[in-house]
Amino acid sequence: MATLNSTGILDTGTNDSQVYRCTLKEQFKYILLPVSYTLVFVFGLGLNITAMYIILFRTKYWKPSTIYMINLNVCDTLYILTLPFLIYYYAGKNVWPFGEHMCKLIRFLFYTNLYGSILFLSCISLHRFLGICHPVRSLYWMDGRRARLVSVGIWVIILILQAPILYFSRVRLNGNDLVCHDTTIKELFNDFLVYSSVVMFLLFIIPFGVVLVCNGLMVKKLLDPGVLREPMSQRFKLKSVKMIIIVLLAFMLCFLPFHLNRSIYYTFRYLDKHDCNIIRLSNNAYKVTRPLVSLNSCIDPILYFMAGQSFRNTDLLRMCGTRPPSGPQHTFSLVLKGS
Repeated sequence: MATLNSTGILDTGTNDSQVYRCTLKEQFKYILLPVSYTLVFVFGLGLNITAMYIILFRTKYWKPSTIYMINLNVCDTLYILTLPFLIYYYAGKNVWPFGEHMCKLIRFLFYTNLYGSILFLSCISLHRFLGICHPVRSLYWMDGRRARLVSVGIWVIILILQAPILYFSRVRLNGNDLVCHDTTIKELFNDFLVYSSVVMFLLFIIPFGVVLVCNGLMVKKLLDPGVLREPMSQRFKLKSVKMIIIVLLAFMLCFLPFHLNRSIYYTFRYLDKHDCNIIRLSNNAYKVTRPLVSLNSCIDPILYFMAGQSFRNTDLLRMCGTRPPSGPQHTFSLVLKGS
């Protein structure tokens, strides 16, 4: 039976079967997670710092897409900075030496910046959708002030919805060592399952639907042979298609497998009546997809590097005092270049 020790931390002994009926066999994660997180930390931090430097010090005119990009960059950077703690934790085979408050903070930052990345990627897709499919109407909606308001709203929503993580994240004693739960303790798991399901629906399923619809309509528009026939415009069409592919890759490769496998594992854990082999298999699949989430931090900077030339082209027009030609076709082209 679980007991509280003199420090108030739940003591469940050394055997996880005292916490759940099935004992998990996940020794592979002590190699997979530290190695993958280390690679993401090294390459992702370098890419995101480079992108942040370019945005902050080399980009003179901030368009709405630039604002969304820098917020996405901040999310990815903060996310990456939590990885050294998790690398140490998993390399030490679930030994958490940093205390309960740091456990809560790392889990909070991990998921806050994960869902921040999802929402800002969705904003970038919606922004480009308006610029490509509704170029004239978008001139009213696509301005820096509205982008800043949207960004502040996203941060407020994320912080509110992720605040319960600070309650659910707990440590427990496993012998003489602390374990920092990725979910929560068994007594709170049912409530945590409801909470995580609501968060997944609001911060992943809905944004994923928006991304699919927006990018699908953009591809349809860009493939229209009557749109942007000029050779220069063709290059921007090709770049836009590449950016669409990158956004969809981030969702399909990084976010979808993680949420799908996590939901399956949580469901089996909740039922706790199925064959233990099924629970172990679902848990292993969930653990394998966790590095894919981190990989997104290396994919996101590519969006800025691809869009950077478009930003500079439009900046050059402004610096030279060149007024773009009028007309729906040229308006579409300018919005696409500057989006």
